[in-house]
Amino acid sequence: MSSGSRITPGPPAKRQRVTLTKLAEKKALGEPIVMVTAYDYPSAQVAEEAGVDVVLVGDSGAMTVLGYPSTVPVTIDEMLMLCSAVRRGLTTPLLVGDLPFASYEASNEQAVMTAQRFIKEAGCDAVKLERGGSSVERARAIVDSGIPVMGHVGLTPQTATALGGYRSQGRTAERALEVARDALALEQAGCFSIVFEAVPTPFMEAVHERLEVPVIGIGAGPATDGQVLVFHDLLGIFDGHAARFVKRYANIRQAMIDGVAAFADDVRHRRYPEEEHGYTMAPDEAERLRGLLEHDTSDREPFSGDW
Repeated sequence: MSSGSRITPGPPAKRQRVTLTKLAEKKALGEPIVMVTAYDYPSAQVAEEAGVDVVLVGDSGAMTVLGYPSTVPVTIDEMLMLCSAVRRGLTTPLLVGDLPFASYEASNEQAVMTAQRFIKEAGCDAVKLERGGSSVERARAIVDSGIPVMGHVGLTPQTATALGGYRSQGRTAERALEVARDALALEQAGCFSIVFEAVPTPFMEAVHERLEVPVIGIGAGPATDGQVLVFHDLLGIFDGHAARFVKRYANIRQAMIDGVAAFADDVRHRRYPEEEHGYTMAPDEAERLRGLLEHDTSDREPFSGDW
């Protein structure tokens, strides 16, 4: 091969579907896990093309795409609709569905039945639930039924009111110990991974080494096995309050506003549509149409008859 020749790159290697085993391997190898939320078919396609490992259809969709003031009002059917749309846009990432508030807390039977719907009706690979306490028993029941479960501790939005609002958790040694115990209990119940939200970095550094399952952080510092951000937060689509841990990687909302405003301006000044945006018709057909219309309207109501 001459020094001036160039190697033409082949097609990108096909990614293997992410499984629970693959996530455990990534933790063992120290390979960071990338997780994002998605709530519809287009955002799922973006996550797929971007090569993320896990996609969570979070109940945060209640606020970011459904317009609720919190995550609490979203229903099972609404979450199933969002999960089903995301499923149609994914091939490679592991898909996790968030069990909404009041869909699993009452009993083990309720928890299992709800989780089964997420797997059977929406095609999720796993489900996620919040808190320790009674949720540990619910998690164990779901796992025993054959469905993988991801836990979630620290700031748990479904019960934020009881935690004093949307604020960092585990900032005292005593409260940090409670959060750590919740996480360890969820791991012992069979959860394959645990999300830690809005907890101090020193706390995460102390607890991470005690957990065997992959730890995903959101506002938990770098001492985790992976990170997750809300799709609409990291891309700057959602216009609501952004938590301290959110990093904006784009400002898509402003680009969307600019695009729609430009369209509106073109329409109002009759710059759109232009000739290339229309469809053509043979001149003789156009002439025949005019004749037909003229004849049709001479003795009947315009555009009546079998059109």
